[in-house]
Amino acid sequence: MAGVLEERAAIEREIAGRTLCEQLRWAAQEHPDAPAYSDPAPSDSDAAGGWRTLTYAEARRRVLEIAAGYAALGLRPGEAVALMLVNRSEHVLADLGAVHAGAVSCSIYATFAPEQVAYVARDVGARIAVLGGPGDLARWAPVFGELPGLTRIIMLEGAPEGDDRFMSWDDFLAIGARAYAADPEAVERRSREVAPDDVLSVLYTSGTTGMPKGVPLTHANVLFEIAATQRMIDLPEQGTQISYLTYAHIAERALSLYLPLFKVNHVYFCTDLNALAATLGQVRPVLFFGVPRVWEKMAARLQALLASQPAEQQENVRAAMAAGLAYIEGQQYGHTVSSEVREAYERADAALLSVIRGLIGLDRARWCATAAAPMPPEVQRFFGGLGLKVIDVYGMTETTGAFTVNSPEVFRLGTVGRAEPGVEVRVAEDGEILTRSPLNTRGYLGLPEATAELLDADGWLHTGDVGSIDEDGFVRIVDRKKELFITSGGENVSPAGIEGHLKEHPLIGQALAYGEGRPYPVAILTLDGEVAPEWARARGIAFESLADLAGHPDLLKEIEAAVETANRKLARVQQVKRWRLLPVEWTAETEELTPSLKLKRRVVHARYADLIEELYAEG
Repeated sequence: MAGVLEERAAIEREIAGRTLCEQLRWAAQEHPDAPAYSDPAPSDSDAAGGWRTLTYAEARRRVLEIAAGYAALGLRPGEAVALMLVNRSEHVLADLGAVHAGAVSCSIYATFAPEQVAYVARDVGARIAVLGGPGDLARWAPVFGELPGLTRIIMLEGAPEGDDRFMSWDDFLAIGARAYAADPEAVERRSREVAPDDVLSVLYTSGTTGMPKGVPLTHANVLFEIAATQRMIDLPEQGTQISYLTYAHIAERALSLYLPLFKVNHVYFCTDLNALAATLGQVRPVLFFGVPRVWEKMAARLQALLASQPAEQQENVRAAMAAGLAYIEGQQYGHTVSSEVREAYERADAALLSVIRGLIGLDRARWCATAAAPMPPEVQRFFGGLGLKVIDVYGMTETTGAFTVNSPEVFRLGTVGRAEPGVEVRVAEDGEILTRSPLNTRGYLGLPEATAELLDADGWLHTGDVGSIDEDGFVRIVDRKKELFITSGGENVSPAGIEGHLKEHPLIGQALAYGEGRPYPVAILTLDGEVAPEWARARGIAFESLADLAGHPDLLKEIEAAVETANRKLARVQQVKRWRLLPVEWTAETEELTPSLKLKRRVVHARYADLIEELYAEG
C-alpha cells in the first residue's frame, strides 16, 4: 500500500498545475512543424498521399480561433458544447476549442435515439452543438423544441438556410478568425484560467441499462491517466496512430485525442469503418486499439483468406503460427522463452509472419490492445500466432479509461493486467472489483443516488464487475455482476464465458447465452455478415441474402459443430443444450449492441423472449 501511495504522490507532483491547454501549447511550441492530424482528402484533391494534414502549430492556431468563435457566439466558461460528428480533425479542433474557451466538451454517440440525444443535451446543459451533416441533424431535429438552452447549431455540411440558429462550419471559422485576430490575448487568457480540477469533458455511458449517465472528467483525471500509462508502456514519440472509434468512448478519446498531445503523434482519421483495413495498410500505426469485435472481424477475414489457399500453403502458415504463439506465450510474466522456441520463431517470422503483419498494417505496432468486453481467447491466440501481443486493459468511463494494464513487457494472457502506478485495486467479499485513485470521476452528473452506488464513503469505486487478483497482481474479470445468471440448480454462470467460446468460430458474429432460473443454458446466435458469404461462396453454396444463408443445412451443420466444440471447453452446467441461428445481424443501429459494440442483454431478452421460451419448450 505504501508503495502505491508513493507512486501516486510522485505522479501528482509531476502533473501539478497542468492542463490539456498547456499541453497543446507545449506541443505546438516544441514541435511546430510536426504533423498532427490528417484527414482523407477528396478524390479530386491534389493533397500529398491522399491526406490533408495540419501541423501542431497550425492545429493550435485553429483551436484558438475556434475558442474565440465560441466566445463571440456568447459561450461562457463552464458551459457545454455538444458534438456529434465522425472522427475527423474538425471534431478534435471543435472539442479542444471548447476547452480553450473554458467550456466543457461532450461528444454524443451518433447512434443515440432522438430522445437520448435530448436527454444528454439537457443534462449537460449544451449551449452550442457541432454536427457533422444531415444524418446527425436528423437525430437532433425532432427534439430541438425540447432544448431551449441550445442557442446555436454549427454544421460541417448541410446547414439549413433561413434559420438563424444554424451556421455553417466555414462561417463559424471566419467569425473565430476575425475575433482572434482582433484580440488574441482574450483567448489566451481564457485558456490560462482553466484549472486542473475543472471539468474537461462529460462522457455518457452507452446505455446498456436505460438512459445514459453523464461522467464528468477533469484535466487532472486525464493527466493522471496519461502519466500512469506512460510509466507502464514505453511508446515511441512522433509515431503514427489511427482514430476510428467514436470520441464518445473514453478509450478512443484517451488514446487518439489526449495521448497525442503528449507523444506529439500523427493521428490519421478513418471516417468509415469499412476503410479500416486499407487505412491500416497506409498508416502502419505504432499503436492500435480495438474493441474485441474489431479484432474478431479482422481474425475472421484472415482465417477466411487462409482457408482459400492451397493445402500446402495452409500447412506452412499453421506451422509458422504455432511457432509464433509459442514465442508470445513464452514471454508472459513468470515464463521464459527457450532458445529453441526463439530460434523457431525467428525462422517463421523471417519467412512468413512478418510478411502477414505487413499485409495487415501492424508490422510497426509496438502496442496492440483491447478492452470494453471479453476478448475470445482463440482470437488472442490467433494474433499471438502472428507474433502480435493483443493484450487486454481494463477500465471504465468512470475511471478515465484503463486502471489495469498489460504492457508489452509485463503481461499475462487471459488477464486484464496489473494496476497502473498509483492505483489501488481490490476484490470485495462478493467478488466485485473495486478501485481507488485520482482516475475516479467525482460522480455522475446530477445523479446523487447513482453516485452513492458508484463511490463509497472511503472513495472506492464499485465497478460492477466480478473477478479475482492473482498472487502476482494480475486481474481477471469473470463478468458483469448483474449479468451472471443462476440456473434452477443454483449454479452461478457467466454468460460472457459461454459467448466467448461460441464466437471463436468465425461464422458466429454474435452470441447471447441465457439460463436464469432454467435447468441449462440456451443460446441465440447470429452470423458474421462478412465471413458467412465468403464461406458459402468457397463451397459453391448459392444464396440471395444472409437470411437465406442462415437456413442452409450445410451452414447449420457447421454451426452445430461450432457449438459442440464450444461445449467441450465448458463445464457441464455451462454447456449450451439448445440454440437458434437468427436470419439477421445485431448492430448498434438495430439496438442489440451499444455504440461500443457491447451486447444489450435486456434488449435481446425482451426482443427474443418468445424464442427463448421455444428453445426451452423443445427440451
